[in-house]
Formats: sequence, structure tokens, C-alpha cells
Amino acid sequence: MKKIVLVLFSLSIIVTKAQEKTNNQVKEKQIEGVVITKTKKAVEQKADRTIFDFSEQPQLNNGNVLEGIKKLPGLVSTDIAGMMYQGKILDVYLNGRPLNITSNELNSFLEGMPANSVDRIEVITQPGAEFPATSGGAIMNIITNKNANKYLTATYSGNYSFTNYGKLRSRTSNSLNLNARNKYFGWQLNIGQNYRESMLNSNQNDLLLSNTDRIGRGYFAKSGLTFDLGQDRLLLNYDIYHNKNSNYTDSNGFADLPYIPVKDSIREGYFHAFDAAYTNNLRQEAVITYQKRFSDKSQKLDFQFGYTKSTSKFDQNNIFRDISYINPNENFPRFSDGLLLNNESDMRIANFKVDYSQPIKILDGGKVSFGGLYEKQNFDTQSRGLTNLDYQRQTASTYLEFQAKLKKFDFTLGSRAENYDISGITRVIDSTGAIVQKNLIPFNKFKLFPNASVQYSFMNQVSVSANYNKKISLPSISALNPNNTTFQGPNTQVTGNPNLQPTIFNNYEVKLSAFDYAFIGYSVSSAKNQVAQIIRKNGKNLFNEQINISSMRIHNFNVGLPVPFMIFSKPMSEIMKFDFNPDKINFMYLYAGYQKHDIDNLNNKGFWIFNVMTQLILPKQIKLTANYSYLTPKAGYFYFTAEKPFSNSLDITLTKKFLDNRLTVSVFANDIFNGQVMQVRSNPPSGEAVTLRTKYDTRNFGLSINYKIPTKNKLAKEDPNILNSSKKEDNGGVMQQDSK
Repeated sequence: MKKIVLVLFSLSIIVTKAQEKTNNQVKEKQIEGVVITKTKKAVEQKADRTIFDFSEQPQLNNGNVLEGIKKLPGLVSTDIAGMMYQGKILDVYLNGRPLNITSNELNSFLEGMPANSVDRIEVITQPGAEFPATSGGAIMNIITNKNANKYLTATYSGNYSFTNYGKLRSRTSNSLNLNARNKYFGWQLNIGQNYRESMLNSNQNDLLLSNTDRIGRGYFAKSGLTFDLGQDRLLLNYDIYHNKNSNYTDSNGFADLPYIPVKDSIREGYFHAFDAAYTNNLRQEAVITYQKRFSDKSQKLDFQFGYTKSTSKFDQNNIFRDISYINPNENFPRFSDGLLLNNESDMRIANFKVDYSQPIKILDGGKVSFGGLYEKQNFDTQSRGLTNLDYQRQTASTYLEFQAKLKKFDFTLGSRAENYDISGITRVIDSTGAIVQKNLIPFNKFKLFPNASVQYSFMNQVSVSANYNKKISLPSISALNPNNTTFQGPNTQVTGNPNLQPTIFNNYEVKLSAFDYAFIGYSVSSAKNQVAQIIRKNGKNLFNEQINISSMRIHNFNVGLPVPFMIFSKPMSEIMKFDFNPDKINFMYLYAGYQKHDIDNLNNKGFWIFNVMTQLILPKQIKLTANYSYLTPKAGYFYFTAEKPFSNSLDITLTKKFLDNRLTVSVFANDIFNGQVMQVRSNPPSGEAVTLRTKYDTRNFGLSINYKIPTKNKLAKEDPNILNSSKKEDNGGVMQQDSK
């Protein structure tokens, strides 16, 4: 215990003194007319969230976004149950707006985004009243913003990696970021592409074994314009993301198969098949933001209108199929089943919101914030030309939140009122060929969602906080989608559930934080109607479905601790001299978390998550970063038990900067020991259990470069962020725009 206290104490002094030194240097440099950019923190702990910087961490930004996210300490990401952070279900946002997708569609979207296009990721564990109550347990906000400059600047980022599982597979990504400003407006354009070849092996209870070669192609363009209108500002943004994926699957298995010579008859047999599946996703977003500013910089009024259109097409074609029937043995000639799946979806969301905040005289000072949001969503799906889901949602909400300070205490108290009107219809074709239409279970309710938090600061950068909030999570469109958008074999059925009901969360948390990196905390989320995936077996058929869990609780204990290596080699008297740069010291960051899913009628065991990140400064200022993560097996994760660890990987990155730090070159190796594999046993509430094993080609090696083309004018001044931003971070808030 004394060693831990010593580590925390020494680190706090190091950080504090280093910041003082940096501030003094900045003041001295600014006298000469030079603007110095402050070095970003790798991890920053705040009362309601944790911020991970991607832009300056090569071990996170050398692949795609999904690969970087999986390296974050405390985050669990699986194909079967989505993403969780420190025991809380994550609602994923991109630049302050929800993506409204989950599961395999979310993974595909994040795989199509180069990690070097991300500036930082904010995980908001305690969303306040200003966030929609539909944020659920927590929010992961992926921020891709950059800064625009007074003079034209450009930054190029490139990445190449390869895997070698049976054959060589390559992955490349390239992006270019352009920034400029003239006397009328500022603009920014960020464009990029990626190409990725990958492999997937799976075994579903020995009934279906498959090997898939995957080819993904992605393109994106993000544009922004900003106009200064006196103190006010007008921002215009348009983004487009396009992904085209091809999957070629060789599969074999044992199933109850249609006996082709006799109509409507079934026989046991073995099959061997080859299928080609094609996915085409297009997402477009347009946002208009008007920011009204006042003489008091802390008084703000924002108006924003946004429109999102997202379309998806999925086809699966059977190239050939071989069948060998048994009892009696009979081989059927090779044939083709042709088009097996032909599915489409179309999502459109329009929203308008208003946010206002101003300081108020309460206790030792405070702030009041209020606003409103109206959002309308239409979502429909088609299968072979039949519209089998027509879904509409209208949400009207308003919020009021107070923040106040009293000596060493900080208080937040707020509430959000939301009214939901959800309806729709489903259509299916019955055995006679007739179309049967049914209404969805309607959800038309008005609800209040309170939130409260208190934080006490023992000293500078050391505080304890307690938080509570009530949230709701609406079923994602991918969970509602009745169509299959993944590979389907002769004995597998993958479907969504258009009758899923919203989930209500009550979230509680107590946390002690010290110096950004060190913390210890406990949280519990109590959920009603939690949406979960189940996989069950009936005979030789496998079913993958979405259901509501009537009630469950997720308990989570977590601790993070930085350990600078100098405490083991130098006396405290020498450490106290502060003759070093804390950004260039050797250290280790330790994280451990314990999580337990408490579900009625299910005896789930808890599991531990361990993460160790080490930074070593080698000769020639080469930085070595090693990241090891491990999740203990034989534990329950919703309706699954992990037979092998979800996470078991070692990643190493070597980084060197050249040309006055304008050029950054990294070489990396991910999952060096090839230990990343998912093997689970399902525990469905009905039906037989299923054992699943999935292996991606996670071991890969590569090279990443980032080159900042220098401006001719070294005094070029930076403007505020203009790419897809709605608000600037302020007093613990998230996703807020600069107030200048």
C-alpha cells in the first residue's frame, strides 16, 4: 500500500510540475510571437468520462478504428454482444451524433474507417441531461475533427499491413486532410480510402464449418465550412461513407436437407457449398449549425439541424452445392441454388435541436443549461422486393440541468423529459404464398430521466465522485431488421426482431480519480428489457435471434494505475529534481476490471479484464509501446459462457519521428502469439446450447506513416474545429464547439 501511495504521490508532483514548466515555456515563447501547441494526454479522466487520444498514439492509430478500440483498457468488444466499457453497454456516436447501428454492421463500419482519421475517443460513462436519454448505459463518441489554419496546410496518412494465414493478405489505407482559411470563410476537406483482405474461420457446433475470404473497400469524404458573422458562427458539414464488401465462403456441414428428388421431403446428409455475398453500404450526413455568442463567453445559444440517410444492400449467391444423403447413402449431382438472399434497408433521420447555457449566481458559482430536441426516424427493409418492415419513430424532448460549486464540492442536478411515438408494420409470406401483415407493438410514452452527481476534490487532480442517471436504449435498427445481413448456411437462420422493446437503465457509480491516469471505481447498471442476442439449436438447425431480457444487473469494479519505472531505479531525492520530460519517460499502465452479469435463472460467473501497456524510450528517441490484454475464460457474458478468453493478445509498436517531428514512421505487430480467438457456449433461455468458435486473422504486421506538410508561414494561427462538431467540451460537458 505504501508503494502505491508513493507512486501516486510522485506522479502527481511530476505532472503538476511539468504542467507549470510547460505553461511558463508557452508564455515565454508567445512573447516572441510563436504559438506552441500543448502536448495531448494519452488518457484523461474526468468526472463523467474518459478521453483516449488517438492522434498521438501509434499503437492505436496504425490500423482501422475497430482494431484501435479493442486495445482500450476496460473495453470489451465481441461479435456476439456488441461493446461494453467498464460494465456499461455503449451507444456509439460519430462526431457527436449516434450511428444507430450495432453488431456486425457496426463492426463493418468501424473496420472501414482508418484509425489515423480519429483524433480522440471519449467514453462518457455518466451522460448528463443534455444528452438524449436514448444514450443508454454510456456513450462512445468517436471524434475525427481536425483544426483549420489561416494558411493552406495538408496532412497525409498511410498504412500498410499484411497477414499470412494460408496465403498473404494485404490491407492499405490512405487519407489526406486539407485545411485553409481566407477572409470570408474557413474550409476543410478530409478524404480517404481503404482496402482490406481478411479471413474468417468458424465452427458452429460441428454442424457448420466455414472459411471465408473477405475483401473490403471503403471510401469517405468529410467537408466543413465555417463563416464568422460578428461574434456568431455558421457551420456547414457534409460527410459521406461508402463501403463495398465481398465475402467468399467455403462451407460444409451436417444437416436435415431437402431431398431434392421428392418435393417437400427431408433427409439427413452432408453438404459442401461455396457462396459469394456482397454488401454495399452508403451513409450520408448533412448538418447546419448556428452558434449565437454573447459578450459573456460562457453564455451560449446553439441551433442545429441534421439529416442522415443510410442505405444497405446485401446479396448472397450460392455458386455450387454438393449433397451426400445418408440412410441410405446417395450422392446428388452438384448444383447451384442461385440467389439465396436479396435484402435492402433504408434509414432516414432528421433532427433539430436547441441548446442554451449561461452562468448563474448559486453557491460559489454555477451554470444552467436547457434545450430541446425533435427527431424523426423512418426505417424500412426489403427482402426480394417485399417491404417486410416499415418502422417510424418520433421523439420530442427537453432538458434542464444545473451545475454548481461549493468550496471543494462540484454538484450536477438535471432531468430530461422525452416523449416517444414508435409504430410500424411487418409483412411475411406464409406457406400458401399470401402476404400476412401485422402491426408492431406500439411504444407511445412520456418519461422523465433524472441525473445527479457530486464530486469532492481532496487536492489538485485528486477527487472522489458519485453519479446516478436514468436512461433508455431504443433497439437499434440492425436488431430490428428482420432480414439476414450475414452468411446463411443450409442449417442456419439469422434474424432480427421487429418487436423488441426499449431498455430502461438505472446507472450508479462511485469513483476515485487521481492525476488523469489513476482511478478506482465501482458501478452497477440495472436494466429492464435489455436487448440481447441468443444462439440456440433445434435438431440440426441453428437459430441466431434477438430477444429482450426482462431484468438484469451488470456489476463492475475497475482500477487503473500508472507506474513510472524510475521509482525502481532512482532515489526519491533525484526524482524530485524534475529534470525530465514526463512525456518521454518509461512507464507501465496497469488496468484490471471485474465484471458480472446477473440474469434471472442463469448462473453466470464473473470475469476479469487485464490490460498492461508499457512505453519504453529506446536509443535514437525510438519509442516502443507494448500492449497486452487478457480476459479470463469460463465466465458468463449475457447468454454466453467464454470457453476461451475473448481477448488474449500482445501488440508491439516501434515509432520514430523525423524532419522536426513532421514525419512519423511506425512499424507494428499485432497479436504476435496469435492468441486472439472467440470460443463460447451459448446458454439460451429455450432450446439447446450451441458451441461456437470464431477465428479472424488478427495476427498482422505493418508500417504506418504520417506526414504533416509544413506551412510557409510558421506563425499560422489555428481556427476552431469545423469538421462535424456540435459543441465544445466545457466543465465536464462533451461534444461542444469553441465559444470564440
